[in-house]
Amino acid sequence: MKTAVAEIIREYGPFPGADRVNGVTFDGQNVWFASGDKLNAFDPVSGKTVRAIDVAGHAGTAFDGRHLFQIAEDRIQKIDPDTGRVLSTIPAPNGGSAGLAWAEGSLWVGQHRARKIHQIDPQTGAILRTIESNRFVTGVTWVDGELWHATWEGDASELRQIDPQTGDVLESLALPPGIGVSGLESDGGDRFFCGGGNSGKVRVVRRPGRSATRTRGPGPK
Repeated sequence: MKTAVAEIIREYGPFPGADRVNGVTFDGQNVWFASGDKLNAFDPVSGKTVRAIDVAGHAGTAFDGRHLFQIAEDRIQKIDPDTGRVLSTIPAPNGGSAGLAWAEGSLWVGQHRARKIHQIDPQTGAILRTIESNRFVTGVTWVDGELWHATWEGDASELRQIDPQTGDVLESLALPPGIGVSGLESDGGDRFFCGGGNSGKVRVVRRPGRSATRTRGPGPK
């Protein structure tokens, strides 16, 4: 396993009217984050908030190229980002869901204290397979076939690349002590957007082995 210190290259926030950052996703243009009773979007170039949707957002957030998905307590809501309407709802896996990502036509749900990542059917919520972790899972993302998840236990947080078949940790990026990660999303290139929990911030961590920053472009998944 490769280990390194995470390189934080930018911070956004705190944001007006948003006390915390739960889930985080990226639609190819704006970064979205859940703040409890709203989904908020900001421009990663200017850092300015550009939209807000009144919808429950207690944990992970994902984008499938057209729709937003948001964990709200024991369910996952599919949301039209243009109108803010909830289009459908599926059950979240039992046991405290946290991270959420979209890849390969499926939703990937992190279970915080159960230390698991589930691939689920976005139409029914049925669990298709489960990957075990040995740390709390607080965010999930896929990029270039790599599965990464965030951890946050006590005063320590990491970003971890794991083998999607075995759950073995391939690479670990340690955040400075006291900085938590409550949500995770890749921009499809060299950046990870990391939710900062009750700090109200979103931090950008450089993805290892990448140098060129892409600020605009198509959605990552």
